[in-house]
Amino acid sequence: MKNRKWFLALLLLVSSIIIPPYPAGVSAAEVYYANVEGVINPVVAEFIRDSIDRSAAARAEAFVIQLDTPGGLDLSMRDIVKHIFSSDVPVVVYVAPSGSRAASAGVFITYASNIAAMAPGTNIGSAHPVAMGGEKMDETMMKKVENDAVAYIKSIAAKRKRNADWAEKAVRESVNITAEEALRLNVINLTAENRDDLIKKLDGRKVELAAGDKVLNTKGAKVVEVEMNMRARVLNAISNPNVAYILMMIGILGLFFELSNPGVVLPGVIGAICLVLAFYAFQTLSVNYAGLLLIALAVIFFIVEVKVVSYGLLTLAGIVSLVLGSLMLFNSPAPFMRLSVWVILPAVVLMAAFVVGAMYYAVVFHRRKPVSGSEGLVGEVGRAAGDIKAGAEGKVFVDGEYWNAVSDEDIKDGERVTVSEVRGLHLKVSKKRPPE
Repeated sequence: MKNRKWFLALLLLVSSIIIPPYPAGVSAAEVYYANVEGVINPVVAEFIRDSIDRSAAARAEAFVIQLDTPGGLDLSMRDIVKHIFSSDVPVVVYVAPSGSRAASAGVFITYASNIAAMAPGTNIGSAHPVAMGGEKMDETMMKKVENDAVAYIKSIAAKRKRNADWAEKAVRESVNITAEEALRLNVINLTAENRDDLIKKLDGRKVELAAGDKVLNTKGAKVVEVEMNMRARVLNAISNPNVAYILMMIGILGLFFELSNPGVVLPGVIGAICLVLAFYAFQTLSVNYAGLLLIALAVIFFIVEVKVVSYGLLTLAGIVSLVLGSLMLFNSPAPFMRLSVWVILPAVVLMAAFVVGAMYYAVVFHRRKPVSGSEGLVGEVGRAAGDIKAGAEGKVFVDGEYWNAVSDEDIKDGERVTVSEVRGLHLKVSKKRPPE
């Protein structure tokens, strides 16, 4: 029995040496793959940084960023570029699927990658810098920003041995080219129909890393999908200007309702949470503070309108201020950084309707007849509890109680009376007459 155990152990050892762990021609490598779609912002930059670190920790053969972006923030783009340059894992940027683009900040990220690829039917370019948040730059400042961007992309092109002349044109002249033209002009390294075609074409390519050169071995590699976690998805979603604006309006409505009706609690809590999320998004969107102040002024007008009778003047001023502030809030040359008018109009109409409705019900409640206290007895109908002589005091039964009452006319016992006035604990009554 003992000899049999030793024989099995020796057999296993020999088998592990002779028989390879994977069949011939199959790679044990992994390729990490992330889909980045939309504006380049701090959330996307954090996601790409973490994904690169995760790929490096797993000793992945490569990390692929499938990119489709209209551009984004300069600081976020530079953060991504720096992390790509210092990466221990080869970074591949693949502009896909067909119909996608790598514009503005996407050009810089594509140029910074170890291997740049595009799918047929995609385009790259239009990297001219624009001012975010509605700031107006004079010609000198614009020239400085443009020259800085040109120098930056040319340095990236030099490091990756890509076409620096075209990169300069993309920044200065906002030129745009197709995938086929990009391959011919040495802007990218290859074109690929789809992900499988890309993985196949990456095999055997040599890349330069911070730790030294590496030859990719992606044949038969396992593709590991990398996705944003729930936190990153939420933060990325609210970084959209339209979503941030809607959150702000919900927050304003919630706080307005809470201030108008203290003690309700729930609208105030929801409003506060929405405002915090909106202000988080604002720091990633470089808002125009003049627009933000106009919106705050509109809120003040609406609140004061409920407390002060201005015959609608403050409401009208609030609506005008809200519209102007909304239009100015994200006044950027970049379309993806501007508010949609189809978001502004419903929000303004809803806010105005809410305030007008609150004013209407405030007036209705103010004019409503009291239902308790001494004022609530005026107009009540009762019966005379004995004869009441004009100018003399008698008794009446009103609202379940007996009251001392006086009248300017004679009232007989049992006749129906109407309370016309309350004087301390005495009532002034008159005969109830049938309606005309």
